[in-house]
Amino acid sequence: MAAKKKELVLQISINSQELWEEMLCLKGLNVVDVFQAWCGPRKTVVDLFRKIRNKVGSDLLHFAVAEVDSIDALEKYRGKCEPVFLFYAGGELVAVVRGANAPLLQKTILEQLAVEKKVLEHGGERVVVQDRAFSKEERNMAALQEEQGGGPWQGLLEIPRGFLLSSITDAE
Repeated sequence: MAAKKKELVLQISINSQELWEEMLCLKGLNVVDVFQAWCGPRKTVVDLFRKIRNKVGSDLLHFAVAEVDSIDALEKYRGKCEPVFLFYAGGELVAVVRGANAPLLQKTILEQLAVEKKVLEHGGERVVVQDRAFSKEERNMAALQEEQGGGPWQGLLEIPRGFLLSSITDAE
């Protein structure tokens, strides 16, 4: 009787801060599908990732899915429903792809993997990026708070979703 082939895990599942930090220590390029528990990871890209893995066959290429609700480092992605893929190398963010755009994902994976191979083989420098969409959003929020006066009670009252503001009255 022939022995069954052991199936390799294509994507590492990350659901804690500790596992996140371990993933950042992996040598090579880490492609992370960031998701929230209520919507789950993008299953449509698994075939693309498998195809790329078979094509390049590199031990320097790692795929992961990370649940933002349980990882402090990904807090800024909570409440967002847009697919986001983060690319890490040497523990640093080197690229971001928004949306499940297969051609763009493939291009970015192959380009970033080539860069990481050069960095590891020849000691070059990685180009570290910031997730600009959130930087801009954070700047806009700060400007809005400043514009509204940002008094001492600002942000202390959070009204639950579906609760009508007219339902809230001052106690006498």
